[in-house]
Amino acid sequence: MSEDIIIEVRGLRTAFGRHVVHDGLDLSVRRGEVLGLVGGSGSGKSVLMNTIIGLKRPDAGEIFFNGQRLGSMSESDRRELESSWGVLFQHGALFSSLTVRENVMAPLREHVSMPKRLMSEIADMKIALSGLGPEAGPKFPAELSGGMKKRAGLARALALDPDILFLDEPTAGLDPIGAAAFDMLIKDLSATLGLTVFMVTHDLDSLYTICDRVAVLADKRVAAVAPISELEQNPHPWIQEYFHGPRGRMAAAAQGG
Repeated sequence: MSEDIIIEVRGLRTAFGRHVVHDGLDLSVRRGEVLGLVGGSGSGKSVLMNTIIGLKRPDAGEIFFNGQRLGSMSESDRRELESSWGVLFQHGALFSSLTVRENVMAPLREHVSMPKRLMSEIADMKIALSGLGPEAGPKFPAELSGGMKKRAGLARALALDPDILFLDEPTAGLDPIGAAAFDMLIKDLSATLGLTVFMVTHDLDSLYTICDRVAVLADKRVAAVAPISELEQNPHPWIQEYFHGPRGRMAAAAQGG
């Protein structure tokens, strides 16, 4: 395995009963890149992300992090690996009974032994890093707008200084201005912190704005993975329809393509 590959998926098969979602899926994620994952409805984008981070057990195939097979790791190695990634789920998945600060402190409580005061200070730093003001810390999720919930979820994902950031539809439900601002935040954080970003999305503006490469799920596997400029030339029918349809043309035009 190449040293620049941080995640490698080989021969993955996932299914729910008789319904096969992925079959023989291969994918490599390069260290330091922003990789977008797209596909039609029901293609299994979120299922793939959840399988990579261990929330769903694959029916066949192997997943490697830095050359280590996920399925054969010891419990201590697995916990260490999990502390090296952050996850932002589609709807934020904030704990409704906890304040924003307490939500961000949750991963620290689970993985790190340190005084509560220091945890609180780190949480406030992550909240600021996500673009929220200090007034957000004592608020509960119900008091936040959709965009603020996304940023609070991002702050929690950044709590443990991760190497890898997993994002599931990070701009879903945001207005165009809020989505664009969130895209730029992810782009800046990736460049500043040297993050590897694995992003499930259907947002064409996000793909054109921040992704180094895009992987396309079709026919139960990764049909193609390349920079958008190359994908636009790919003859696969779904890829052609996706990138050359009206919304694709608008997104490309916005980037001067």
